[in-house]
Amino acid sequence: MTAISKITPASPLPIATDFGIEGMTCASCVLRVEKAIAAVPGVASANVNLATERATVQFTGAADTQAVVSAIERAGYEPKLVVQEFGVEGMTCASCVARVERALKAVPGVVDATVNLATERATVRAAGAADMVALEAAVQKAGYEIRRLHQVAVTDDAEDRRGEEIKKLKSLLIFSVALTLPLFLLEMGSHFIPGVHELIMNTIGMQNNLYLQFALASFVLFGPGLRFFQKGVPNLIRWTPDMNSLVVLGTAAAWLYSVVATFSPNLLPAGTANVYYEAAAVIVTLILLGRFLEARAKGQTSQAIKRLIGLQAKTAFVSRDGEFVETEITDVVVGDVIRIRPGEKVPVDGVVVDGSSYVDESMITGEPVPVEKTTETGVVGGTINKAGSFTFKATKVGGDTLLAQIIKMVEAAQGSKLPIQALVDKVTGWFVPAVILAAVLTFAAWYVLGPSPALSFALVNAVAVLIIACPCAMGLATPTSIMVGTGRAAELGILFRKGEALQSLREADVVALDKTGTLTKGRPELTDLIVQDGFTRQEVLGLIASLEALSEHPIAEAIVSAAKEEGIGSQTVSAFQATPGFGIEGTVNDRKVLVGADRALRKAGVDLSGVSDKAATLGDEGKSPLYAAIDGKLAAVIAVSDPIKDTTPAAIKALHALGLQVAMITGDNKRTANVIARQLGIDEVVAEVLPEGKVDAVKRLRTGNRKIAFIGDGINDAPALTEADVGLAVGTGTDIAIESADVVLMSGDLNGVPKAIALSKATIRNIKQNLFWAFAYNVSLIPVAAGVLYPVNGTLMSPIFAAAAMAMSSVFVVGNALRLRSVNP
Repeated sequence: MTAISKITPASPLPIATDFGIEGMTCASCVLRVEKAIAAVPGVASANVNLATERATVQFTGAADTQAVVSAIERAGYEPKLVVQEFGVEGMTCASCVARVERALKAVPGVVDATVNLATERATVRAAGAADMVALEAAVQKAGYEIRRLHQVAVTDDAEDRRGEEIKKLKSLLIFSVALTLPLFLLEMGSHFIPGVHELIMNTIGMQNNLYLQFALASFVLFGPGLRFFQKGVPNLIRWTPDMNSLVVLGTAAAWLYSVVATFSPNLLPAGTANVYYEAAAVIVTLILLGRFLEARAKGQTSQAIKRLIGLQAKTAFVSRDGEFVETEITDVVVGDVIRIRPGEKVPVDGVVVDGSSYVDESMITGEPVPVEKTTETGVVGGTINKAGSFTFKATKVGGDTLLAQIIKMVEAAQGSKLPIQALVDKVTGWFVPAVILAAVLTFAAWYVLGPSPALSFALVNAVAVLIIACPCAMGLATPTSIMVGTGRAAELGILFRKGEALQSLREADVVALDKTGTLTKGRPELTDLIVQDGFTRQEVLGLIASLEALSEHPIAEAIVSAAKEEGIGSQTVSAFQATPGFGIEGTVNDRKVLVGADRALRKAGVDLSGVSDKAATLGDEGKSPLYAAIDGKLAAVIAVSDPIKDTTPAAIKALHALGLQVAMITGDNKRTANVIARQLGIDEVVAEVLPEGKVDAVKRLRTGNRKIAFIGDGINDAPALTEADVGLAVGTGTDIAIESADVVLMSGDLNGVPKAIALSKATIRNIKQNLFWAFAYNVSLIPVAAGVLYPVNGTLMSPIFAAAAMAMSSVFVVGNALRLRSVNP
């Protein structure tokens, strides 16, 4: 295979990276991909192998993997990317997130990396599995630590770790308060409490008072406050300051100034030898308080995941050597036979082999009515058995169970970034350096232009600017709302497989619904059998049901089911023949039977003129008329329809109440489709659509730049689900449809659609509130901290109040996100 190369002058030793590629079928595909990759700037050579479906790309310098992936996509092929996920410890604000993302994207082979502050997780998409050692080294170089996630489907490891962090913060906070309180009283009490100053002067004396304040402040700063220095100082040295760096600069400046004023006051201008020990200590204490409250609140954002994890049974009664033995859930394997007693949780997914019962599946579907389980019926791990008892064979265990997959879906959605987050990322990239610059300018302005003692004013206001401007709230504004919103949706049986759907769903203008299986039950029923003179109902139904029993058409199933319900047995059939688009025919007990559309009977010479009015009436009712002829004579007019789900009318009404247009896409003829549309109040109808034409139907509905949400359930809906701006699959549908969708409605109830849209609107509204608070807070208070109000009314912001406001901003953002837990759309 010939490589297409670029000739580069005096290039360094090329760096090779492998890329997986899907969709290549021949040598021309290989040539096309090689040309596309070779055209990327910085590529030394590209060698594509059709057999292994891989491209080996050599770069002259730093590997631009994203550019190569884009080139492969533009050539019309699909790059195979490996997704890796791991925890990141030590992040505190939005600038930390940006720093870790930059570090990960610089690792060879990494195409994209997203980091979530709320979940403390990083997701890396790489061309082939990225070197975990390289990823770890990159994160460590940025000043953080990687935490490898356990490859277990359902784990409470994150909860345990968060609990330990909360305990640690609580201990540090108590210690800090115990030291800061007397320090605060010694300094501020002298100013505000009568007699305190005289008491200090008459007991320990002013100089000893300063020494005591120095000792207490030092213990606070380099004890509980050491965590800020451990992160902030290295980031300052790297010229990548973060929130910890702001705290370090502010508290260290106040402490160092106070140390000079205590031990070498002669070095300072006259009248400026003031101490600010209490400010440094109180700042550390208040920020620790904010961190503690934030950690507790963040723990509550993952309540939905914790509840899902809690649904998992710990043990199961498994058949071993003829006896049922209690076994750890991790030891259950596919094929094990498990016994379930009344009131027990179903431990894993499986199929009932003996017994019967009713099982509460509300944790999966949101439906409160228990579902009957008998032989050959499927059961889902985590559901609760009611009164009966049964045994079942395990079909899916561990990470393959539906519950585990749901947890993975929710975690994936919670860890994703919405398009709205792009604004935050742009701002936080330069925010902390800009704040440090603002603090320097504040110091200079006050030192040059401020009143006496100018140095003291300059120091206090510069410290206030550094402390007030922490970007924590910015970093938490979006991910906390996503966590709570997707978690609440999961509790309602709505799974957002992709976090982006939270934003795109609220922007939908038209909700397009597949008819069969979505609006309707998906199971046609025999509604009318109009028997002609000379025939009886039992005779006709028996003959046509015997013939239809050999057909796989859904209409045939409806006719056979009706015959069984009426106790009519099947008869012997010979010479069976099916003609697509026309009907079926055969001989039943020596009688020639033909069942099909009007064109089939006319072709056979059967006169239909006497029943045309009846057929038209059935069509007006939304039913599909068929005809049956026996021995060449019209025997009956048959009407079969797919009943509308009981919940469909209410769902359509709810969608209209949200201001949305509703469209129906169906393969039915226009007349039948319009009847159903009138019954349900549907606004637009796209009828007579072949299965492969649903994608074009979605594109047609998109005219006028309308955003389309498509709801479907079948295999043939998968392309349309992908084509739509948002695809929603009813959970009772096929796996392929569910995998193609952005949102999954576990119950199959269409009322989940308006619920999902309402949740989407509530979550995005919540995110906007958080972002407004986070940005408005900084924009408005940084100038106040810098002292712009001082010339107007003499107002200055104490660094202590700045620390309190900064700490509370993060708590406010998380608290606001937690309100989504009570949303009931």
